Amino acid sequence: MEFDTPMFKMCVKQLETIAAKLEFDPQVIERLKLPKRAVIVTIPTRMDDGSVRVFAGYRVQHSLTAGPGKGGLRYHPDVNLGEVSALAMIMSWKCGLMDLPFGGAKGGVRCNPKELSIGELERMTRRFVQEIILVIGPHIDVMAPDVGTNEQVMAWIMDTYSMIVGHTATEIVTGKPVAIRGTRGRREATGRGVVYCIEEAAKEINLPLGKASVVIQGFGNVGSVVAKELHRRGCKIIAVADTSGGIYNAQGLDPADIKNYIMEHSLLEGYSNGDEISNEELLTLPCDILVPAAIELQITERNAAKLQCKILAEAANHPTSLEGDKILKQRDGIFLIPDILCNAGGVIVSYFEWVQDVQRYFWTAEEVDRQLQLIIKRAFHHVVKLSRDRKEDMRTAALMLGIERVATEKHIRGLYP
Repeated sequence: MEFDTPMFKMCVKQLETIAAKLEFDPQVIERLKLPKRAVIVTIPTRMDDGSVRVFAGYRVQHSLTAGPGKGGLRYHPDVNLGEVSALAMIMSWKCGLMDLPFGGAKGGVRCNPKELSIGELERMTRRFVQEIILVIGPHIDVMAPDVGTNEQVMAWIMDTYSMIVGHTATEIVTGKPVAIRGTRGRREATGRGVVYCIEEAAKEINLPLGKASVVIQGFGNVGSVVAKELHRRGCKIIAVADTSGGIYNAQGLDPADIKNYIMEHSLLEGYSNGDEISNEELLTLPCDILVPAAIELQITERNAAKLQCKILAEAANHPTSLEGDKILKQRDGIFLIPDILCNAGGVIVSYFEWVQDVQRYFWTAEEVDRQLQLIIKRAFHHVVKLSRDRKEDMRTAALMLGIERVATEKHIRGLYP
């Protein structure tokens, strides 16, 4: 089966487990096990040396019941249909949990963007848009940045789509540069949303945030913002890591200095204001707050029992495997903020950007941040309440709320024809 990958099977298993607790219409649940639409395209791209290289591209729309598909586009060597389909499913639950008028979608191109020139990336991106043009649109499917993509990629997508349809369509993507009608605050949105959830979690367990120690795996757009914002609140950032390895300093690290170093050297490797540490060692360091902000499946049966944090804030998508999650559920003393809640700031502010583009009316940075806090904190407390009322763990409670909303919408709308 095309979707037969560990991550997709994990998502389906998760859906089945939650569905049993909800006692929902089994026919609706059966429909939610597979995406509504999965498109695979080839992307012939002219390289700088004149040769032509063909890349594989994917766009998956899990559900369009609540509104247009919404989800990122990633450029990574490991992109495949199962992974993209799993991430699209997760986006459905995330949009449901946040009560946004979007369905879940995701896309990807199997490539290593670090090995491609700017010109090659642009040509590949524009050809990808041409290949999937029939299944995207402001009211069909709206893309956003993800791993390996950024504001510039979104600008190319917006321009390509606009050229094809014959008019400027800023609402076709979110995460664009502000200069071409992106929204203020989008770049920092996911990281800020993580921090707002951590603030609420700290209150729940009576943890003085200003004295907390923090470990962050991943120092990209999300991890760097989390580090900056928590450092500004008085937290001590004792360890960070990227793909090249990690740095540990019990006395604390300066996120601004680290960011400047990475901007100059591309990677954290060689940073001298701390001791080198592996990613595996970093995850099990004693700390108050652990933030996995890298890629999927970092907390597994191998290390879940070794975690020594009080708050586990899942800034990445699916950083915890099913086996790792079972171990975490058996442990006391770790307050979990699950991924579909913790990292939802990005899709929330993407929604704000889409609304502004559709209305041609733009908000201040303060208004964007105020509305972000309102939505993500409200969702946080809904999850905490359900967790307590039903005596469920936080991940289960979050999934119950997200899946129930999506399933209810499908049930009410019915099956056509």
